[in-house]
Amino acid sequence: MTGRISKIGDASVRTALYAAANVILTWPVKGSELKRWAARLACRAGMRKAKVALARKLAVVLHGMLKDGTPFAASRAAAAA
Repeated sequence: MTGRISKIGDASVRTALYAAANVILTWPVKGSELKRWAARLACRAGMRKAKVALARKLAVVLHGMLKDGTPFAASRAAAAA
């Protein structure tokens, strides 16, 4: 394992997920469990790795939502992945 983002899949989806992670980490978002998780990770591993990890977590949450048709629940999103 190299610690890098995979090139498998659609490049535009990877770009959109990374952009969403960037917005979550850099814009003021109050009460976001995902942001707190990623900010703690950024302190340990660096901002770039935290953004990639958050993008992956967002992908897992979105996949679960699409798979079973459930709406977004912030409390469950923090526990995913």
